[in-house]
Amino acid sequence: MKKIAILNGPNLDRLGKREPGIYGMATLADIESGLRGEFGGAAELEFFQSNHEGALIDKIGALADAGCDGLVINPGGLSHTSVALRDAIAGSGIPAVEVHLSHIHGREAFRHVCVTAGAAVALVSGFGAGGYAAAVRHLLQR
Repeated sequence: MKKIAILNGPNLDRLGKREPGIYGMATLADIESGLRGEFGGAAELEFFQSNHEGALIDKIGALADAGCDGLVINPGGLSHTSVALRDAIAGSGIPAVEVHLSHIHGREAFRHVCVTAGAAVALVSGFGAGGYAAAVRHLLQR
């Protein structure tokens, strides 16, 4: 069974409360529950969220050392700024799919550049909470 980690960055712990017109009403717990229900028999899922860049970087290193098979990451705003997070993803050797709930290219210009996405094998944007399932499916099919 493949081990897939789902990492969420800053402010994603506020889903369901934070700008629901952009990010939807689903909470992070709702997303995790849905993924467990859909993929629990097909993959071992591990979930982690932090508002701190260093904690995400440390977690990616630990996942690499533990032999994680796939990474779904929603870096939040760090996607647009963090070379360090990008380097952690690239250096991990773990195939990663970057997920964004909103359609980032339909928003402010600064959101159009995803520094971290270049280290991922795919980018899912604009599918809301369903983007996470698309990312897991892609990793399971690899």
